[in-house]
Amino acid sequence: MRMLIKHFRYISYLLVLYGFQAVSAGTIDEFFTAIKRDHGNTVESVLRGGFDPNTVDEQGNPGLVIALRIGSYEAAAALLESPRLDPDAANPLGETALMLACLRGQQSMAERLIKRGAAVNRKGWTPLHYAASGEDPHIVAWLLDRGAHVDATAANGNTPLMMAAQYGASASVEILLAKGADVNRLNQSNLSAADMATQSGRDSLAAMLARRMNR
Repeated sequence: MRMLIKHFRYISYLLVLYGFQAVSAGTIDEFFTAIKRDHGNTVESVLRGGFDPNTVDEQGNPGLVIALRIGSYEAAAALLESPRLDPDAANPLGETALMLACLRGQQSMAERLIKRGAAVNRKGWTPLHYAASGEDPHIVAWLLDRGAHVDATAANGNTPLMMAAQYGASASVEILLAKGADVNRLNQSNLSAADMATQSGRDSLAAMLARRMNR
C-alpha cells in the first residue's frame, strides 16, 4: 500500500511538473509572438501574470532589444512599464535597447529608456556610436547633451566620429567635431575618420576631415 501511495505521489509530481513546463513554454511563445506583432496589450497581460520581462529568446535576445530592433514600439512601451525590467539588458552582440533606439532615430523611446536607467555610456560600443551611424543628427546632439563621451572607443578602436564618417553622416560629423571629437585618432586598423570616409566613397567628407587633421 505504501509503495502504491509513493508511486501515486511521484506520478502526481510529474504531472504537475509537466503542466508547469507546458504553461511556461506557452507563455514564452505568447510573449515573443506579442513582441514581434507589436501587441502591447498582450505583453502587458503576460507580464501581469508574473512573467519575467527580462526573458531572452533562444538566441539570447531580451524582449526589449527585439522590440527596438524591429520597431515594435507598443510592445517596448509595455515592457518599460514593468518595474522588474532591466533597461540595459544586452543581446549576445552587446547591443542594448538604447543603442538600437538611437540608431533608428527614436528619441522619444530613447528618453524613456534613460528615465528608466539605461546607461548613456558603457564599455565598448555605445549608444553614441549607434546614433552616429544613423540618419538623425539630433539624436547625436541629444546624447552629447546628456553626457555621452564624444570619443568613446569601441573594442576595435572606432569612435563615434569614425562611424559618422563611414556612413556619410555629415551633420553628425559637424556636431561631434564641435563637441571636441578627436579627428586625429586612429583605430586598431590604423585608420582615421578621414580614411574611413574615403573607404566608403565619401570623398568630400573625407577631404574636409583631412583638412582638420593635425591643426
